[in-house]
Amino acid sequence: MKIVETDLEIQREPFVRPFAFKGSAFHEKWNMVVRVVDEMGNEAVGVGGLAVLWSDANVFAAHSETGGNLLQASLLEFALQRVKELEDASPEAAFDALLPEVIEFGKRVTGRQDLRTTFALISMVALDNALWLLKAGRDSAATFDDLIPEAVRPALSARQEALVLAPAVGYTLPIEDVASMLVSGVGVLKVKIGHPGTEAEMLEGDCRQLSRLHEIAAGVETPLTESGQVQYYLDANGRYRNRETMARLLDHADTLNALDRILMVEEPFCEGAEFDVGDLPARFAADESLYDLEDLTRRVSQGFGAVAIKPAGKTLTLAFRMVAHAAKLGLPAFVADNACVPVLLEWNKNVSARLPSFPGIRGGVIESNGSENYGRWEEMLSEFPVRGADWLRPEAGAFRLTEAYFAQSGGIFSEPAAYSQLLRRP
Repeated sequence: MKIVETDLEIQREPFVRPFAFKGSAFHEKWNMVVRVVDEMGNEAVGVGGLAVLWSDANVFAAHSETGGNLLQASLLEFALQRVKELEDASPEAAFDALLPEVIEFGKRVTGRQDLRTTFALISMVALDNALWLLKAGRDSAATFDDLIPEAVRPALSARQEALVLAPAVGYTLPIEDVASMLVSGVGVLKVKIGHPGTEAEMLEGDCRQLSRLHEIAAGVETPLTESGQVQYYLDANGRYRNRETMARLLDHADTLNALDRILMVEEPFCEGAEFDVGDLPARFAADESLYDLEDLTRRVSQGFGAVAIKPAGKTLTLAFRMVAHAAKLGLPAFVADNACVPVLLEWNKNVSARLPSFPGIRGGVIESNGSENYGRWEEMLSEFPVRGADWLRPEAGAFRLTEAYFAQSGGIFSEPAAYSQLLRRP
């Protein structure tokens, strides 16, 4: 597969309030729109969103929010030029060829030799998606199942009827909104911990947040979990520097009688903090610290018991590989969001819908936080290529998936006209 032409456009989607985590916050999502054309004139459009704060907090802190996004977008532009020089630009071959070069380019433009690989991975999502769609067209692939590499299919053979929604609860989300989530049937809350400030101030803020949430969720029953209780999925985004501080947070949960409600703690420690968590009383999950399969193997040896898969955050190509390796290691996997717009959420859901049920959950589990963070969420749903589909909106705390969902692959094969129309034509 040879790429002869590429194009790029940027769409900026504002949040209704600052999206707060990792001790900071950002205000809008930059969505990258990529068109690729092959040597036979076939073309495809891929969409991917940037996330500077999530992928490298040091870059985010060193620049304006717009400046950080521009730097991350420049990595994609670099990849778009380089992909045209490859003799084999099939998705997996292009990923392997381009990622090392994109990382090195990123180090030069940011001036950071310690640039996190995640900063490069998320920049490549739109291109990766476009290449998978181009390959699907060339191979006459009709469904997402046709895209799954043969070696990965056993690990993605489930057909979940329900994906339990885990909406994100950031520091700035009003408690009234959390109460409304629970009334609507939400059974898992993704709680953003890692408050701003020193380690001690962070712990104090996180304990206060957990107490506040448990007070309103403790008495709520749900059919979505094995225990019948609302579960808390704590996401530290690498903010904790000490194992002891995390132990103290779990001790606080225990004093609240909430320890058994902690479904998992995701990405607890900062870069370079290699702690064993096997004897801490919670399931720990790895996320942005995972760059390759060796990282996943190392995390398992450190007592981690789950892995976050990020099709819209680290490319579908790497997601496939992580899923297969997690299955080999016997590690539960789930899909987490990056403040995805509906088009990208469906890429996430296609993977999540095919993973085995997550321990403690009656079905799959997926983080999605778009409806809380975007003022235009309903408008974006109305712009979705498969309009009015019943699987676009959660029902009683879960996305309900039917055979029609799997037959249509969540609509990812339909042109995302709201984005593709932004591209300039000759």
